[in-house]
Amino acid sequence: MPDICLYAQVHQPYRLRRYRLFDIGTDVSYFDDELNRRIMQRVAQKCYIPTNRLLTDLIRQSDGRFRMALSLSGTLMEQLVQWAPEALESFQTLVDTGGVELLGETYYHSLAGLADREEFRAQVRQHRRTIERWFDRRPTVFRNTELIYWDDLAPDIAALGYQGVLVEGASHVLDWRSPNYVYEAAAAPGLRLLPRNYQLSDDVGFRFSQRDWDGWPVTAEKYAGWVAGSTGDMVNVFLDYETFGEHQWAETGIFDFLRHLPGECRRCGVGFVQPAELAARPARASLCFDRPTSWADVERDTSAWLGNRIQLAAHERLYALKPAVLASGDAVRLADWRRLTTSDHVYYMCTKWFADGDVHKYFSPFASPYDAFIAFMNATQDLAQRVSGQPADQPAMEGWTALAGMACVA
Repeated sequence: MPDICLYAQVHQPYRLRRYRLFDIGTDVSYFDDELNRRIMQRVAQKCYIPTNRLLTDLIRQSDGRFRMALSLSGTLMEQLVQWAPEALESFQTLVDTGGVELLGETYYHSLAGLADREEFRAQVRQHRRTIERWFDRRPTVFRNTELIYWDDLAPDIAALGYQGVLVEGASHVLDWRSPNYVYEAAAAPGLRLLPRNYQLSDDVGFRFSQRDWDGWPVTAEKYAGWVAGSTGDMVNVFLDYETFGEHQWAETGIFDFLRHLPGECRRCGVGFVQPAELAARPARASLCFDRPTSWADVERDTSAWLGNRIQLAAHERLYALKPAVLASGDAVRLADWRRLTTSDHVYYMCTKWFADGDVHKYFSPFASPYDAFIAFMNATQDLAQRVSGQPADQPAMEGWTALAGMACVA
């Protein structure tokens, strides 16, 4: 009988304001504080506070048999402190039950691992210090932004002191193998890989309220039966925390599902485990990830963030600014630059269509990928001007506009 490992990502970015060409040089903030405050307080009331309360009760009622893991981004924690301190307190109460393992990640939920390994390590260490500050916990298992992982990153993760890492159970990696086993990183022997079972994860995260899906309705009893009937040692169910109450509204029955899941799993003989427990188990075999793999979209790659010309241009422009930002010695500008590394900004520039495109549009505060790109590039131009003392580069901005237009037409 397999165990179940339930993990959730908890993240909110600092969303950009619609930063215009004429805002450059005017000391207007890059970030839309009013929008960010409004979203944080809404999600806190719909998701974080009620879900934390429910999970706290479930852990206490089960005498610790029900347990799970969370990964809280640094930008989320900053905004909780600023705009929803009662939600932060509810997370602390939940963690204090002893039933929640906290995972490590990049503080800014960034793509630094793909662009700048030194910055990647700095953000991971910053995140670890923040978890220790607010929760008095030291993570031992790592989850990179959106489960992005490949062999080249494994030695860095191991060197940072992590025993395991969450990865996507992508078919192009596993081939004939099951995601329901613990594996070892081929590039870092001893580092355990915990693959996500994307079928059973997406049954809750995406398909839970789809009435035209043949698995609907997803009851706790039915789902526990699916897990119990799975082959392997464990089933890793990895979700966005906002699944509970925000993406799947309370009216869908998502909270009732969560409330009854521990009992139904126990009835089926399925136990709950945490990532650190799995990372201590022997590996069944080693796995090679020869290219970056994520949990996003049908491709399970990095195309959600770096799949078109405007995304690549924005990504390259941002990381090219790092030396000047560091040389300026300006802590405020460094914080601004690091907030701009948050992966959501380039995610909003995605030009995919069909089902995955709908997901991208759902999360974006911008009317189009073009608008997201222009706001981002204007902000980076302002930042470049401030750290270098040079005037804005008007021809460059005209070129960005043309590039965005061509990408969006395509």
